[in-house]
Amino acid sequence: MTKIFIDGSAGTTGLRIYERLESRNDIELIRLSEELRKDTNARKAALNQADIAFLCLPDAAAVEAVSLVENDNTVIIDTSTAHRTNPDWAYGFPELSAEREEKLAASKRIAVPGCHASGFISLVFPLIKAGILDKDALLTCFSVTGYSGGGKKMIAEYESDERDPLLSAPRQYGIAQKHKHLPEMTAVCGLQNQPIFSPVVADFYSGMTVTVPLFKAQINGTAEDIKKIYKEKYNGPVVSYKEEFDESGFVSANRLTGKDGMEISVSGNEDRILLISRYDNLGKGASGAAVECMNIVMGTDKTKGLIL
Repeated sequence: MTKIFIDGSAGTTGLRIYERLESRNDIELIRLSEELRKDTNARKAALNQADIAFLCLPDAAAVEAVSLVENDNTVIIDTSTAHRTNPDWAYGFPELSAEREEKLAASKRIAVPGCHASGFISLVFPLIKAGILDKDALLTCFSVTGYSGGGKKMIAEYESDERDPLLSAPRQYGIAQKHKHLPEMTAVCGLQNQPIFSPVVADFYSGMTVTVPLFKAQINGTAEDIKKIYKEKYNGPVVSYKEEFDESGFVSANRLTGKDGMEISVSGNEDRILLISRYDNLGKGASGAAVECMNIVMGTDKTKGLIL
């Protein structure tokens, strides 16, 4: 029986992980009482007792939690930003390549991708690897996400009976172009330049679309070449290529809410191409990805416990 501890189980990511695990009979959840949930000694004991520990914490707290582990056995799966560009950690997106999945399966330290970064990297990484995009490409990206990505504080703001009327309209943020996912998006894809990134939070709970627009002059090939690459790479149960996203001329960002999978598609035309990734920011963008990583470490079906 694999012993699992969720450090930060009261947050949105931790709660979703708990939901995916609570009915499984192949694991044993290590639980702390409410009064011990933030007790350092209690957390340290649980971390060292666990075979696998999820960190659902702010960056500084995640770094501290790693320092509390005093054995060579506990596998850490960190959902924070803290370790995503650390080459000593496995990056938790196994669909990118067989080599990355092998590293993940053997690693004791795994960084779960960021929600926005997951979409961008799923679209750009294969094209860089195939030579369709150059490493010095100047890219742009926009993303639409549900408000649950902002955590408990933002959820409370959106669901308050006395909420600000401005919250009813989509809100662009990260306007200083210093979003915390930018280093990850750049490093994992092997880009020489950070993309211009424009995220938007909207008035729905969860789900997201990430879009990378391209001019034909930016690519070494055609839109059909890109589709072929995605079809061959993304044909699994978690990440899959879809020939058509069009829903009467629209693409809904919350179509996969509550799910743990991801859909990839290509729209536009030969001159102006739209690369689109759609998933749940709490699913493949956070908790679902973390549970998938756990399954791979355990050597079980990677989809076990996921909702696809």
